[in-house]
Amino acid sequence: MEKIYRTISPEKIPWNLEIPPDIIQNIVKSGRVKPCKAIELGCGTGNYVIYLSSMDFNTTGVDISITAIEMAKKSATEKKIKCNFITADVLGEMAEIQSNYDFAYDWELLHHIFPEEREKYITNVYKLLNPGGKYLSVCFSEKSPQFGGAGKYRKTPFDTVLYFSSDNEMVNLFQTLFEIEELKTVTIQGKYTPHKVIYAFLKKR
Repeated sequence: MEKIYRTISPEKIPWNLEIPPDIIQNIVKSGRVKPCKAIELGCGTGNYVIYLSSMDFNTTGVDISITAIEMAKKSATEKKIKCNFITADVLGEMAEIQSNYDFAYDWELLHHIFPEEREKYITNVYKLLNPGGKYLSVCFSEKSPQFGGAGKYRKTPFDTVLYFSSDNEMVNLFQTLFEIEELKTVTIQGKYTPHKVIYAFLKKR
């Protein structure tokens, strides 16, 4: 990911959207998640962190890419929005994060994490949340036609490999640590084309 952010302009990165997706905006505008201490895992250039902070959330963004975090900090400064950004590996111990949160979310991050590493990741999310904290996760569904339209592992034009999940896989992944309030496959608009994702809204047990 560091190479992508160092060598490709943000405008050409498919997942780098200036305006937050409808799902995130609706969660905020409906009051399903009220202003609180929030964290985005895999925040990239920080657009959604900046949005939530502008909506009175105390928001932190985390990404493994040093370049992405530098871009995020610059963007927040230019927009005069106060928020926090941390460089850390979401599959590591995340010792860099010395806080707990009421709301955690990852937007199209989980399909970058293969099944054998997902339990570690979900445990990290669980540890970051306060009791009763909410968690939103959105990742590619195996029903999506992107990158060949078939197979669990699919290679992208950016020379990355993504894992496309089923609803049942997500239920099995989440249900041990979280109460599943909503989990479904939906179609969302990407930068270039619509695609199918698994939307999960959860609560820490």
